[in-house]
Order: sequence, then structure tokens, then C-alpha cells
Amino acid sequence: MTSSPAKGAEFAELSVLTGMAHARLDGGSMDCGSGLLLLLTRRIRDVPPGQSLLVRTQDATVPADLLDWTRLAGHELLAQTDRDPSGAWHVLVRRGTSRDAPHATRSPATAAPFTSGEATPVGHRLWLYTNFHCNLSCGYCCAQSSPSVAPRELPVELAAGVMQEFDGLGGEEVFLTGGEPFLHPRLGDLVAEVGRRTPVTILTNAMVMERGSRRAQLEAMDRDRVRLQISLDSAQPQLHDQQRGAGSHARAVRGIRSALELGFRVRIAATWYDDQPDEGERWQALLDEWAIPAADRLVRPVARQGFAEAGQPVTVDTLAPEPTVTVDGIWWHPVAVSDPAMRVSDHPMPLEAALDTIREAVAVQDAARREGRRHVFRCA
Repeated sequence: MTSSPAKGAEFAELSVLTGMAHARLDGGSMDCGSGLLLLLTRRIRDVPPGQSLLVRTQDATVPADLLDWTRLAGHELLAQTDRDPSGAWHVLVRRGTSRDAPHATRSPATAAPFTSGEATPVGHRLWLYTNFHCNLSCGYCCAQSSPSVAPRELPVELAAGVMQEFDGLGGEEVFLTGGEPFLHPRLGDLVAEVGRRTPVTILTNAMVMERGSRRAQLEAMDRDRVRLQISLDSAQPQLHDQQRGAGSHARAVRGIRSALELGFRVRIAATWYDDQPDEGERWQALLDEWAIPAADRLVRPVARQGFAEAGQPVTVDTLAPEPTVTVDGIWWHPVAVSDPAMRVSDHPMPLEAALDTIREAVAVQDAARREGRRHVFRCA
């Protein structure tokens, strides 16, 4: 496929465009339907209004898509080059006033029996990765967690700064995930810091929280502010142990029962491939025995991220944003922290600029969908 001249854009020599550019962006082979839209939104924010960004791309769909992106985002496409000997095009974009969407939300299409949930306004919910090491090594782990990876623990002091800003921006709830959060040596302090500002949900496999200091930290948590989301893929051990390791089902069940006995609100989450919905009836029956409310039952599809070689593909174009902070930066969604194309910021703070970047990207996506585009920017 070859690009056609963008309507209204002049063709020019690369040397001329380079001289006009305030900044440059190499998009490589990414297209706007995957990682380039978010990267463009990030970089154009660093360009002063009225100044220009020179975009290099090796994807034939991008020059034409940039014309639509600039129109929808409030910028202007000035000029482009023809394809050069390296197989790349260069497109010059002048920054205008980006469209604002302070309450932008979008829900991904999710096929039954997976839980779809409701759209969440950007800035309402925040995810924090407490750490990346885990007692398990699940074959579908989107974060590539295992016992052998670097912990990359979130310092309590950094979490306090993030929470202060999030609270000031009107944030309402926080999810703590990993890795296995109960491997963080100061999880109790982290939970206390988060919980004094917003309700907090801890995602756990419930296998390492039963003894010693971890048990003490668990017992000290405020039942009115802390909810536990525990992974259980099946009612019987076979599937859960197949996906998470021998013996993990029995230990998870013990952890669930213990959490319920301690008076915690418990949410149960299963992760299935598309061909595993037959687990649903038995899984639901077990949760009925435990009197888990329907609102606290979650079935997630495997995302083709991290260790997973199969599962549902996810991109910025298809995945509703759930801003996520790690010690390394800010990301579009918690399932995408191993995907460089989903990175919103190279630093965990400030939050506000990252949230604005996400809102601008969603506003453009929504505007494109209102025009009837099935894929926001792809030509096919």
C-alpha cells in the first residue's frame, strides 16, 4: 500500500522541513491504530503552540492518517516529503490548541462471558504497581512477573507523592497490583498511605499473606477502606493449577476463606482464554457458596501481552484507558506495562500531564468514531 498526498499538504525537501521543525519524532513502523497515536499525543504536548513537529514514519498509512489526526486534534498538517530511499516519509505538523475532554471515557468491546464493566472517567481511578516480583510465574502474565525478576518496588515515599497529587486532582479510587503485592516489604505502609485518601483494592493470589509479618500487615488493614481482589481461575484445581502452578488452587482457596473470616470484602477474579468459558458454571456455583456478590465477580480475558503468546490483542485503539503508575513511569493500562507503545510518561510523576495526554488521545479517538470509523486511523 502506498500513501496518497495529504489533501492541503505541500510536498517539500526534507532539509526544508527539518529547518522548520521545533522537534522531531521517529515513529518507525508503528501505525496510528496502535502505538503512534499515543506517542504523537505525548510529543506534540512538548511543542509550543504555533511550532512544528517533524514526524518520520515507515508505515504507508500514516501520512494520510496524520491529516485526519491533525484535524480532529486541532493541529495543522503543513507539508510532507515523498518516500525517501530508506522507505520513510516525513510529515510536518504544526501544533494548535488540543481539544479537551475532561470526562472522556471509552469502554472496549468485550465478548461474553467476560466482564465488561462500566466506563470510568479518566482521573477517577488509578492503578499502582507495588512491585513486579511474584511467587508465581503464570504463562499469561501481562507484567512478566515471576520469582526471578527484579522487584522494581514502588517506594512508599513516592506513592505518598502520587497520592497527594491524585487526591488533589479529585481521584476517587486506587488499585494496587503487581507482581504479588504481599511480597512488598512495606505493603502495610503503602496501603495505609493510599487508604487514608481513597478506598483501595489489592490484587493478590492470596498465597503468601497467611504467615508472619505479611499476616500481621493484613490483619492491621482497615476493613472499611480495603478490598481484596483474589485470583481464582476455576472451582476445581485443574485449570487454575495448569495456568498458575501445581498446588496454587488449594492455597488460593485457603487465602480466600481466611480473608472472608477476617471480615474483608473479597472480589474474585478469573482469567480465561476464549475457549475456556465452560468453567463458568462451576466457578459461579463455588462463589455462590461463599456468598460473593455478583458485583464482586470478575472474569477477564487473557491479553496478548507480556508472557502471553495468545489471547486478545490490545492496543491504545481498542483498550479503554486505566492510568497506571509504576516506579518506571505512567502507562495507558495495567495490562500493558510491558508494552513500550502504551507508555504515557517516562516518570511516575507528575500525574496531571499524563492524564491530560490520555484525555487528548481519547478525545481524538472518540471524534473519529463519531465519524463512523471502525478502526480509528487504519486504512484497512
